[in-house]
Amino acid sequence: MDWRRGFLYRAREQGYSVVLPEKLQTGKWNVYRYTPSIGLDLDLYTSFWSQLVSKFPNHPEIGTLHDNFVRSVDTFRDYKYLGTRVRVDGTVGEYKWMTYGEAGTARSAIGSGLIYYGVPKGSSIGLYFINRPEWLILDHACSAYSFISVPLYDTLGPDAVKYIVSHAVVQVIFCVPETLNVLLSYLSDIPTVRLIVVVGGMDDQIPSVPSSSGVQIVTYSKLLNVGRSNLQPFCPPKPDDIATICYTSGTTGTPKGAVLTHGNFIASIAGGTMDEKFGPSDVYISYLPLAHIYERANQVMVVHFGIAVGFYQGDNMKLMDDLAVLRPTIFCSVPRLYNRIYAGITNAVKTSGGLKERLFNAAYNAKRQALLHGKNPSPMWDRLVFNKIKEKLGGRVRLMASGASPLSPDIMEFLKICFGGRVTEGYGMTESTCVISCIDEGDPLGGHVGSPNPACEIKLVDVPEMNYTSDDQPNPRGEICVRGPIVFRGYHKDEAQTREVIDEDGWLHTGDIGTWLPGGRLKIIDRKKNIFKLAQGEYIAPEKIENVYAKCKFVAQCFVYGDSLNASLVAVVSVDHDVLKAWATSEGIMYNDLAQLCNDSRAKAVVLSEMDAAGQDAQLRGFEFVKAVTLVTEPFTLENGLLTPTFKASFEPQAKEYFAKAISDMYSEISRTDNAQKTL
Repeated sequence: MDWRRGFLYRAREQGYSVVLPEKLQTGKWNVYRYTPSIGLDLDLYTSFWSQLVSKFPNHPEIGTLHDNFVRSVDTFRDYKYLGTRVRVDGTVGEYKWMTYGEAGTARSAIGSGLIYYGVPKGSSIGLYFINRPEWLILDHACSAYSFISVPLYDTLGPDAVKYIVSHAVVQVIFCVPETLNVLLSYLSDIPTVRLIVVVGGMDDQIPSVPSSSGVQIVTYSKLLNVGRSNLQPFCPPKPDDIATICYTSGTTGTPKGAVLTHGNFIASIAGGTMDEKFGPSDVYISYLPLAHIYERANQVMVVHFGIAVGFYQGDNMKLMDDLAVLRPTIFCSVPRLYNRIYAGITNAVKTSGGLKERLFNAAYNAKRQALLHGKNPSPMWDRLVFNKIKEKLGGRVRLMASGASPLSPDIMEFLKICFGGRVTEGYGMTESTCVISCIDEGDPLGGHVGSPNPACEIKLVDVPEMNYTSDDQPNPRGEICVRGPIVFRGYHKDEAQTREVIDEDGWLHTGDIGTWLPGGRLKIIDRKKNIFKLAQGEYIAPEKIENVYAKCKFVAQCFVYGDSLNASLVAVVSVDHDVLKAWATSEGIMYNDLAQLCNDSRAKAVVLSEMDAAGQDAQLRGFEFVKAVTLVTEPFTLENGLLTPTFKASFEPQAKEYFAKAISDMYSEISRTDNAQKTL
């Protein structure tokens, strides 16, 4: 082991991840693994280079989600766990908390209740409601009694829900009163369901169904009481048992069910939190969809460290109010929201003008220079300027994490300066049980997604048709492939699609194009499939351009489109209502409603001008600038199909169809302009 110990020291000096020593592999080898911090106990990693992390180093007895929760119930029994603001009568107040011990008791009752109603071990249980304590209690019950949880997105629509219920042979569905009637309307189409549990429902308001249907409907509270009176011993799963089937959304065709095991989750969180220091004093806000792997993995982490979880009210428009009351210390979000925070603050600064604007700029620049030189900024700037900004997230956030899509480096820097804590960005996917890589603590650079999760190894595979190879200079490029205990078992009942993404050597092909930056940092530069070619042959990655334009004050959301029949890009912009109205007032422009203002050529011109300026700042290439815009008042949402539950734009082909007329009109406009210029 001496050579490995010496290699470990040298590797950490070189960067955050390195290519493994040749002694471990013959032939061409470009596989990267995480480099442990020198501050960690080296004896703990004597086998690091021959075995990836699969369990918590300090708690190797934890092999399943059930093990993880049992330990936390014992360790953190009297600490706060699940908090909500919404009372039974629908009013909102302070957070009311359930302890880890109380959640453990409820978990046992719910699992026992399912057994009482005859639900056999290994059955699939559907969760058809948004984030609230019952979601996690039910998930813990599934783990304790060896059921398989199957999240049903509340925004997928009835056709997708019906498909998933049948495909996963779901026998029990937990829903809320609002979705009960929807389920009952197509009960005959989901014959596998034998029990429906209504969360938040009243016993005297539960509708009856014909006995011939073979379906029983009970309230969550009734199931809880029945279980308490008929407690059953746990039926613990094994690490290789299925924990959940997580169906992907926002794609064409039928959803694909990613099969994830208990071992997948434990490995992912054990590796991803190896250098983290969390505890019961931390508070986390849950508002990202629990049906998505990002929030699901975060909840496994929360349990392991005894963190308190406060839930939002269920309305994204009221999230800032929830943050102010909960005052979380950990805030996980997506670039879409961080972009809005950035735009809101910068716009407020610009409109404040005068002394306030000059003070903000002076504080920002002073703090930025200090951070760039590795120095501690003067606390004066926080007292004068930034503490007021911190209060927008409750004032206590010490860790901000971003995932789901790329976060702009300058927005990451902005968040570090304004909010003062650690800001990190991760990269992952459902098929890898969330985190593939993450920016390490202490890494001052942005614009990348950090080093590999210690529970996986990463390599880049050549994509010659896109001119990405391992021989590229100055850095190798290729499709990001991942291997290790975090990789999912495959797609449920779909061997063909499983073979498409997992090769014979166990490598998961992500479809993302990456490059290795100095220091062993991974950077996402393209998408293997999510690209299109313009008429002149140039390839376009729309997400990159959309992220640039998202920083414009007028732009709430943006959809960039192009195809091989046209030489230019066009964009549909969902406008920031307040900013556009304020601009119109300043210009003395009269309008009857916002839709009329969006159609005003002056409004289109000012938005396009601002987008051009953002493109120039980001050094977009000429063909990456949009040549025409359509302004719309409607936001891109889960309900209209223009946003996935991960808060990514589900634009191809949904938006192409949705905005078909606008796209056609913009290209006609460009054509008329070009012809007019040729005539001149």
